[in-house]
Amino acid sequence: MTSIGVIAPSGRTETAFGAGVDYVEPSIVGNVAVADGDGWRLAPEYEGRRHPSFAILFPGDVRVADPGFPRERVSAYVDAVLPLVASVAEPGAKIVFGSGRSRTVPDGADRAAAEERFADVLRETRDRAAGLGLQIMLEPLHQGETNLVNSIREAVAFLDGHGVTGVPVVADLFHIELEHEPFTVLHDHADRIGHAHIADAGRRYLGSGDWPWREFVRELHTVGYDGSISLECIWGEDFGAEVRASVERLRAL
Repeated sequence: MTSIGVIAPSGRTETAFGAGVDYVEPSIVGNVAVADGDGWRLAPEYEGRRHPSFAILFPGDVRVADPGFPRERVSAYVDAVLPLVASVAEPGAKIVFGSGRSRTVPDGADRAAAEERFADVLRETRDRAAGLGLQIMLEPLHQGETNLVNSIREAVAFLDGHGVTGVPVVADLFHIELEHEPFTVLHDHADRIGHAHIADAGRRYLGSGDWPWREFVRELHTVGYDGSISLECIWGEDFGAEVRASVERLRAL
C-alpha cells in the first residue's frame, strides 16, 4: 500500500503527522545535518525519531559535477554526513539525490569530464549509503535548477551510459511538468522508479491548481509502483490544513 509523506523541516514534523501523513521526508542540508565549524553534526531535533526518506543531500558549495573541484572535499562531506543520516534513518531509507546547484556543470567546464565526475560521485554515495543500510535515488530536476539530468529519460540514459547500477530514479511531477515529459515515460521505465514527489501547479498543495496529479498517481499505480509518494510543496499560512487536504485527496485515489 502506498504511503504518503511530506517534505518538511523539523519544526513542522508534529503538525505534519497531525495532518495525517505516514512519514516526514526531511531535507539533509541545514536541517538534519547542520554546519559545525568545518564539519557537520546532527541537529538535536532529530534525535529519537527515524525516517524512511530524506531530501537535499549536498549543499550548493560542494560541487559534484565540477571536474576542477577538489574530489577529496566531496568524499569528506559524504563520510561526515551519511552516518548522521543513518543514525536517524529507518533500515533501507531512501536518500533523494537532487541537489541542483551542487550538480550544475560550470560554464566552460569540459562536459564529458563533468559528467564522469558526477557519475563517480553517484557511485561513491551509492556504495557508502549501501554500507549504512541506505539507498541513493537520482532525481531529475528541471532546467531552471540544473543543467545536468533534467528528465526521467535523461536520468536512465545517464545511469546506463556511465554504468551506474543500483540507483533508482525519482518521479517528481513538478519537474515532469516543467520539462513537458509525457507520462508514457513511467511505462517505459517502470522498473527504474524508486520514489515519487508530487505537487499541484506552482508547487502548491493538491487541489489548488490544474496540474494532472490524479493522472500521475493513477499512472504510477498502473505501471505497478506502490511505493511512497512525498508531497513537496510551497505551503501557505495554514500548513496543517493544506497538508491534510492533500493527504485526503491522495487517499481518495
